[in-house]
Amino acid sequence: MSETRSEKLINIVMKFVELKGIVALKDGIIYTLPMSLIGSVFLLLAQIPYQPFNDWMAGIFGAGWTEPLFQVYNSTMAIMAIVAVIGIAYMYAKNEGHEPLGAGIIAFAVFLITLDQFATSTGGEVVGGVIPRTWLGGQGMVASIIIGLTVGAVYSWFLTKKITIKMPAGVPQGVSNQFSALIPGLVIITGTMFIFMFFKYALGTTLIGYIFKVLQTPLQGFTDSLIGLIITTALVPFLWWFGVHGNNIVGGVMQGMQIANRLDNQAIIDSGKALTIANGGHIVTDQFMASFVTVGGSGLTLGLAILMIWFSKSDQNKALGGLSIGPGIFNINEPIIFGFPMVMNPLMFIPFVLAPTVSAVVAYFAMRVGLVPLFTGVTVPWTTPPVIGGLIMGGWRMALLQVICIAISVVVYFPFFKKVDAMNVKSEQEAQD
Repeated sequence: MSETRSEKLINIVMKFVELKGIVALKDGIIYTLPMSLIGSVFLLLAQIPYQPFNDWMAGIFGAGWTEPLFQVYNSTMAIMAIVAVIGIAYMYAKNEGHEPLGAGIIAFAVFLITLDQFATSTGGEVVGGVIPRTWLGGQGMVASIIIGLTVGAVYSWFLTKKITIKMPAGVPQGVSNQFSALIPGLVIITGTMFIFMFFKYALGTTLIGYIFKVLQTPLQGFTDSLIGLIITTALVPFLWWFGVHGNNIVGGVMQGMQIANRLDNQAIIDSGKALTIANGGHIVTDQFMASFVTVGGSGLTLGLAILMIWFSKSDQNKALGGLSIGPGIFNINEPIIFGFPMVMNPLMFIPFVLAPTVSAVVAYFAMRVGLVPLFTGVTVPWTTPPVIGGLIMGGWRMALLQVICIAISVVVYFPFFKKVDAMNVKSEQEAQD
């Protein structure tokens, strides 16, 4: 029996999802989450949008009362590129069945080698022996992804081919692992030195600076564009409709750019400028996706759960709505995805893709025209309920926009829901006869 078109598409998607690099990227980038959330707490405390409180704190602890808070922020959220490069290389080696920490450490060293280890002061004085913080956060994300994947792959190849220093039996495993990393580490780091020389002496730049200019800037521009947002938004429920975890796939590929956009926004604030689009601010960040695209779960199904509770005539739908609304408030919607269901349901394909897409476009223009502020570096856990998350990250206007987006999902789902609900009522009546 020949494969259907949907089966062929699923097979193509699954082959992409199962690529070693995609798996390592998806699993490795997660290591940035704890640092991001912890850093957000201290950043929020340092930037409470209530001047009387700030004045009160300054009166007690002095004008520099925020310095310890920013010290934590700069050592957590502001080093996302370092965390990502270690995590990605680590997960690549781990997924290949090798001792992974060596790969992470080597990737960290390679990342540092690609940097100019000096800084220029505002007065033009060159200060040596320092690591420029510029590249440790958002501006270094694409380079960290490329370096992490490359180091992980090369390191794993050496160990798979057993091109290592083999220690005698009886040597502690921890010691043996470190000697196993010597040959791949030497080759990778030596190769990186020559790459550093090429970019410095032939091109007058660094590898990480070149990647930022040639790759990251256009990619960030794409993720922050309306067309890029629409494609990214629609792709998540599109893949989910086939039963493939759309968030993991799209997020694994795009999240690095969205995090970089968020960190760029915070960098604008840290520089003393107003966070505006004119000053280079980004609309589409990882918080944007969580707040307006996947709020209530992929496909913005919180609106569907509300419909099932308030407007359902089917006992089945009403019961499912009661079971789904609680998890949906915390952005978990598997009960609806597989219980309604959304997967492979031809009647629900259009609203499942359309609801988050319309919500994203409305939120995009609300930010572009200045009705709602851009996201700063502050973020919240993905399970934070809507409205609460909006209040924390952007104040009452952002919380109100979340309510509007949920209302949009109710409107988009309504006619399709009524059709399915009527079909279920008919089936229930026939079962009782």
